[in-house]
Amino acid sequence: MEIEILSLFPTYFQGPFDVSMMKRAKEAGHLEIRHTDIRDFSENKHRRVDDRPFGGGPGMVLCPGPVVSAIRSVRRPHSRVIYLSPQGTLLNARKCQDLSHLEHLILLCGHYEGVDERALGLEVDEEISIGDYVLTNGCAAAVVLIDAISRFIPGVIGHPEATQEDSFQEGIFDCPHFTRPEVFEGREVPHVLLEGNHREIRQWRKVKAMEKTRRVRPELAVGEYCEPLTKNYRH
Repeated sequence: MEIEILSLFPTYFQGPFDVSMMKRAKEAGHLEIRHTDIRDFSENKHRRVDDRPFGGGPGMVLCPGPVVSAIRSVRRPHSRVIYLSPQGTLLNARKCQDLSHLEHLILLCGHYEGVDERALGLEVDEEISIGDYVLTNGCAAAVVLIDAISRFIPGVIGHPEATQEDSFQEGIFDCPHFTRPEVFEGREVPHVLLEGNHREIRQWRKVKAMEKTRRVRPELAVGEYCEPLTKNYRH
């Protein structure tokens, strides 16, 4: 997968993509990330790319010219252009999995009060939000989106089946996890996980996942997850 990041601060991304799984994914050729500085497409000698909003109000707005030129400089026939915006569709696991199948993704990072609406209408395919809050710019959102997408790209995760067992893949939270030692500060690992009965383990994990989902995010507990829990576990 090839990803182009369009922003005012390309150096912002030094670090997040150079460690752990992201670094290995790039080295293995599963993922290629490139950066474009929108200021390189400024229409004046001072490299200015923003101006006051028409109609008044605080802050500055990115001008349409540099934004459109930056997108078109990297766009291909099958590219998908996404604007990271708090006004976009809320990001979820299914969207990440769908995006992971694309060959070329262009991410436009918002700055200041946003981007001139005409640029969005001309070049952006969709807007995505990583949550109901506002960031100082869209760079952090781009990091989150790329990290979430990359997990679904074949070869990035050592155990591909792990992505299908994570939170939200089945519509609810993931189950609790335990490892050695069996007792830590007086707290024991649930006995069902030590007994080797895989059917019982699957049932326990499903019950615990549903319990936490109902407690923390009850709006996710729909369909079969609204049914009464069939077994009560002590742990």
